[in-house]
Amino acid sequence: MGIHQPHLTPDAVTGELNYLLDDGTRPVNYAYLREDGLPQRIGTVQPTRVTIHNARLLARPPLLDEQGFQRVEQPSAVSDLQDEQQVRERYYAEADALIRQATGAVKTVIFDHTIRIDEPGREANGLREPVRYVHNDQTERSAIRRVRDHLPAEEAEQRLRKRFAIINLWRPIGGPVFTTPLAVCDASSIEAADFIPSDLVYRDKVGETFALRANSQHRWYYFPQLRPEEALLLKIYDSRTDIAARAGAHTAFDDPTTPDDAPPRRSIELRALVFFDE
Repeated sequence: MGIHQPHLTPDAVTGELNYLLDDGTRPVNYAYLREDGLPQRIGTVQPTRVTIHNARLLARPPLLDEQGFQRVEQPSAVSDLQDEQQVRERYYAEADALIRQATGAVKTVIFDHTIRIDEPGREANGLREPVRYVHNDQTERSAIRRVRDHLPAEEAEQRLRKRFAIINLWRPIGGPVFTTPLAVCDASSIEAADFIPSDLVYRDKVGETFALRANSQHRWYYFPQLRPEEALLLKIYDSRTDIAARAGAHTAFDDPTTPDDAPPRRSIELRALVFFDE
């Protein structure tokens, strides 16, 4: 069936997700292209077939503080989300308002964004590929460091005494997502021991993220054919300890129902510190 025709979506699909084999070796990811063909990742991948449910069919829509992800229906007024100037001058402000409205936060600090495209030659245009391994972008240590990196020292210490979170805003660009859609794990199904700290190496610093080990209790979801008029909020970290979803996980995956003539996925993800007055 062609991509321009209505495309029925199933209740669930089976996908192969790349977890990390927990063999005691600390994983390392490099944020830049290493010289001489050295590997970009150190760590043993454990491909695992899982059921990924259609989140559109849930009787109760998932929420940030319960499942760790939430769909919002709000088109962007930015004409070109691949234009760096438009993104920084207009989309950041738009995202700030969206996140505050969705969460009740009193302040956000958007600290970066990434555009991804699932086709060859993207590197020449400064674009990155979808991430095909199960991960979370921040640990507690790196989340706290983010606050101190992006706020004046006195304000950072004041904000750290109250609740803060890191939330990603993920949106398709140009058309619905058919290839390499985003799978999101229900945060309430993840055990603390499933998170494995990983080094994220930049040319000038070393950050810290989480890989995840496989757990049959994980519940996975996706939103088939997510449109540019929709966006996903993803819980990366939350300092509040009495909620079900403090940190989730996500990954791109190959959807077996993708039409052969589907266009490559284009998406933008934006990362924000989110502060609360509680």
